[in-house]
Amino acid sequence: MSVSSKSLNREDSGKEVMDLQLRLAGFRGTLWDGQFGPGTELQVITFQRDYMEMELPDGIVGPNTIKALNQFARDYSVRFTKLKCPCRTCEGFGQNRFNRKYRNGQKGVERYHRYEYPGIHKAILNTFRAAQFYLQKEGFDLPYLTSGYRCWINNEQKGRTSTNHMGKALDCDFKLGNGEDKRDDINRCNSARSILVEKCNFQLGWSGRNQKSLEPASIAPSWIHMDVRSYARDYLKDDYFVTSAADLNRS
Repeated sequence: MSVSSKSLNREDSGKEVMDLQLRLAGFRGTLWDGQFGPGTELQVITFQRDYMEMELPDGIVGPNTIKALNQFARDYSVRFTKLKCPCRTCEGFGQNRFNRKYRNGQKGVERYHRYEYPGIHKAILNTFRAAQFYLQKEGFDLPYLTSGYRCWINNEQKGRTSTNHMGKALDCDFKLGNGEDKRDDINRCNSARSILVEKCNFQLGWSGRNQKSLEPASIAPSWIHMDVRSYARDYLKDDYFVTSAADLNRS
């Protein structure tokens, strides 16, 4: 990752802090604003306590914590081949079309933003990593990716109008065990959502500003959908979107 070998702690600022905030987006989470305040310190403490199993986490990012962050990325990798758009026309992550264009006259409302972002947001990808970690820790099998990018061509092919999957979202699910059916999957997804709200600081739905969101069971009963749709434009800049594991791991 681009965080250097020097220590980072409270009152530090800059790109290295922002990279750290994005890398730890699923450990509680805070705004990726480059300011190492109490929210970032809580992210670090949570990572040190839960993943590194430190008895006395200090909230300081030194060599051991950097080493653990890199090991975490290896332990919980992201398969970008599973995230590419299935339209067979774009190269997997849209064509960068329709920036600042909105559906239904809803100018400025991200839900209706037609933009094909240039990749998938680092925060949601890193949060998926944390989700894998926490769910495994709670005894779940690792969730697998079921949907990532969907460009406008794919939307037209499938008769959809949603823009969430144009870089801001991913879906995942669990494999059914022997003798299990959809009801078991629904119950497991409900339990998993509860854990992710508690551990990763997701909200259910999109009412809160600048928070990670899970679709509620009424919309996604038998899978888990996570997104960053509720964030302000400052936190959805093109630089935050990536198309490969190498680019993600440099953050």
